[in-house]
Amino acid sequence: MLHVRSIWNGAISFGLVSIPIKVMNATESHAISFRQIHLDDGGRIRYRKVCELEDSEVSSAEIGKAYEDVDGTLIPITDEDLASLPVPTTRTIEIVAFVPAERIDPLQMDTAYYLAANGVPAAKPYILLREALKRSQKVAVAKFALRGRERLGMLRVVDDVIAMHGLLWPDEIRATDEVAPDTAVTVRDKELDLADALMDTLGEVDLEDLHDDYRQAVEELVTAKAEGHEAPAAPAGDEDGGKVLDLMAALEKSVRAAKESREDTTGTGEDAQVTELPSASGKARARGPARTAPKEVGGKKSTSTAKKTTAKKTTARKSTAKSAAAKQTPEKRTAKSTTAAKDSTSRTTARKTAAKTAAKTATKKTPAKKTTSRKRASA
Repeated sequence: MLHVRSIWNGAISFGLVSIPIKVMNATESHAISFRQIHLDDGGRIRYRKVCELEDSEVSSAEIGKAYEDVDGTLIPITDEDLASLPVPTTRTIEIVAFVPAERIDPLQMDTAYYLAANGVPAAKPYILLREALKRSQKVAVAKFALRGRERLGMLRVVDDVIAMHGLLWPDEIRATDEVAPDTAVTVRDKELDLADALMDTLGEVDLEDLHDDYRQAVEELVTAKAEGHEAPAAPAGDEDGGKVLDLMAALEKSVRAAKESREDTTGTGEDAQVTELPSASGKARARGPARTAPKEVGGKKSTSTAKKTTAKKTTARKSTAKSAAAKQTPEKRTAKSTTAAKDSTSRTTARKTAAKTAAKTATKKTPAKKTTSRKRASA
């Protein structure tokens, strides 16, 4: 951390203990910046600081700060004026309380800083405060002055370092009264269940695995243009983009897409296994890698019907009660006709069975078979 430039030097006031520290930015921006150019000739557009009274450009060393009064009068304020303010936080981070971390509203979070012990004598009290924060599992609320104004801060431990988050004052957080929807909307349990299923399917993510796709795309675009190549083509957009879809359909589609994406990433669907909840039609469908294929009901019914028909024919030939067998045969044939109308496989089975029966009838030429044949014809 020695190569990181400090932006503020002072001390942490921990009761009567003073800890000399240096403040450094904990974050850095990797955003790609652009220059403004003149479209006609590509010349750079620059902003120059010009004195209105002299109408001439001035250097940074000649520029100070001033407060503009309501009537437009400018009152010069120097750095020495600010440093001499009768406020203890001008050079001190003054801890005022220790609270649970959940007491801090994330809306108040602002810029993050690292606080480093400034010198060897500061190491012992610095580590004392760090370990006290760790053991208490609390954060310290502090006040400090930086860049011309007093601010709130939250001190917490990150690895072996004390970090400070600048906090907005409570009156700097806008109220939500005018933001929340003012339309009465009823959310159904089915919709909430599907939303829960989508959340479960998306699961968790390691923030270290996330990266800036936009910056990468801009870098590829700049590289292509610099080398005189064609700019990368934009990916095809979602056909439903910008359209208001049926909520249930959109949730179901999102669950399916998230599950497929998870399976493509992990290679298995175990981590993404969910139960798809009742859809708009009211039927629940179980989803997951172990899903059983739908049963072919028609094929199994036709096989069973064929076996029962053959058994009945055999019984009719052996039975002495020919009239009873004759009465049952048309009923069975009616059921088989109904099944055959529903399934092409059943019709094929029925024709094969009829052909075999006719062949056996022609061979034996018994009266009972003739009677059965006449009954079949009449049916």
